[in-house]
Amino acid sequence: MNWIGLYTMLRREVQRTLRVVIQTLVAPAISAALYIFIFGSVIGTRIDDFAGVPYISFVFPGVLMLSIINSSFASASSALYFMRFTKGIEEILIAPFSYIEMLIGFVGSAVTRAMMVSFLILGVGVLFGAVTLTHPFWFIFYIASIASIFAMLGILVALWAESFEQLQVLNTFIITPLTYLGGIFYSITFLPSTAVLLTKVNPFFYFADGVRSSMIGYSEANSTIGLVMIISLIVLLGVLVTHLFRIGWKIRT
Repeated sequence: MNWIGLYTMLRREVQRTLRVVIQTLVAPAISAALYIFIFGSVIGTRIDDFAGVPYISFVFPGVLMLSIINSSFASASSALYFMRFTKGIEEILIAPFSYIEMLIGFVGSAVTRAMMVSFLILGVGVLFGAVTLTHPFWFIFYIASIASIFAMLGILVALWAESFEQLQVLNTFIITPLTYLGGIFYSITFLPSTAVLLTKVNPFFYFADGVRSSMIGYSEANSTIGLVMIISLIVLLGVLVTHLFRIGWKIRT
């Protein structure tokens, strides 16, 4: 394992994140604060406690997950796309990196940024009294796993995209709609039976439920199905991205 190379990639991405800190860290924190204020402090005061916790605590894990998804996806997709655009990817290809190490470098950088955002938003949540952390280990696991999944999706989009506009296609038309329909602001117990079935086939429902269960100890999904889905996605996306790196798709031609 090329530890020096991985550390260099990680340091470079952290420096890139801090270079535009308003965009990468402050903006997600402000957006999360607005979500918490509107759905928690304003609307939540008119809703009774749910699952033994205030509504603001029920909503907060979904808000946190939304920020993690956006941060990890944006970090990986922008990093690789700009490397392709500026030919900087050639420096990575000629470096003593294996393709798996390239994957770990890009994903690890995105997860690091997502972690920075998540802990910053946790601080915002503490100010609103929205943070409850029942299972810290599972919380870290779900945060890192979700960030890894969307970092790899970001890599796939960065390999495919030929313009800045295409870089946002997946996020705009698939990720964002599925996120909002995945139960981040509501419980499936409020939905009719048909909507419940549709929600349960949405993978984002299991992402949000995993984070929520680790924070407030309440789960509406089958945790086993959620874990199998998350681990399977990590493995499948990891194999796919490594294969695309190996054949040089869009990075050698």
